[in-house]
Amino acid sequence: MDLAYLRAHPGQLPTFLTHQRIRETPVSGGDICTASRLTLDDGTSIFAKSWPESAGSPAPPGFFAAEAAGLRWLAAAAAVPVPEVLVVLDGMLALEWVEPGPAEPAAAERFGRNLAALHRAGAPRFGADWPGYIGALPQDNAGSEGPWSEWFGRTRLAPYLRRSVDSGALDRADAGLVERVISRLDGYGGAEPPARVHGDLWPGNVLWSATGRAHLVDPAAHGGHRETDLAQLALFGGSPHLDRTLAAYQEVWPLADGWRDRAPVHRLHLLLVHTALFGTAYRESVRAAARAALSV
Repeated sequence: MDLAYLRAHPGQLPTFLTHQRIRETPVSGGDICTASRLTLDDGTSIFAKSWPESAGSPAPPGFFAAEAAGLRWLAAAAAVPVPEVLVVLDGMLALEWVEPGPAEPAAAERFGRNLAALHRAGAPRFGADWPGYIGALPQDNAGSEGPWSEWFGRTRLAPYLRRSVDSGALDRADAGLVERVISRLDGYGGAEPPARVHGDLWPGNVLWSATGRAHLVDPAAHGGHRETDLAQLALFGGSPHLDRTLAAYQEVWPLADGWRDRAPVHRLHLLLVHTALFGTAYRESVRAAARAALSV
């Protein structure tokens, strides 16, 4: 199997893997999927990830199709590089291999300019044209004309708050803090039109390549608020050279006054996803973000 054959017969990839016709090297695939670097007969490498057998059940319906749709939609803006989608199956996704490289300051600045161009490509409405996932959780992508505040509270905060409370990851006092933020969302600068956003842009989903560019991977792409992507880049240690990325972004498409103060509001989405998925380890982060948002 070479790349041309794979493009013509994507459904044959699992069969070739089962019969060990492709060299397979395990690589990091995040917290959910099993991932490998596959080397084809022509020497081409591809990145493949599959739903783990240890899960005891098949991948949720449309799980990999949602990621593929998001990657293609982001790629259509011709702004930030995105790996080409090669294979989309119910239990597997295969992408162009991106050779990792260092995160250099110049690459971070270029990423900021490219990210501004991606956001400016826009979206017809909040949400997306395909059912969404973030991590292993479903995400409501039903299209909405807005306003952003109502849509964000209803689809990006409230569902993961409920899951987190139901699982015991957050208590009623925590829920009260987040509910107060939701009640005030119309005061957090949501008047902009929908941007074309990655939607899960914590630093681990920026892949720095050997070509000196930043690539976007693992999206939960949709039409949303551009400040959400930028706020998420500062989570969990922050993206390398983030100050340069943000400065370059501002040169292309300046942000509205007060955007730094509003960042905790936008981070709440991903932090609530983490309490819903991983439990109490992220409780203090949710509390801190909610309190910071309420202080604005």
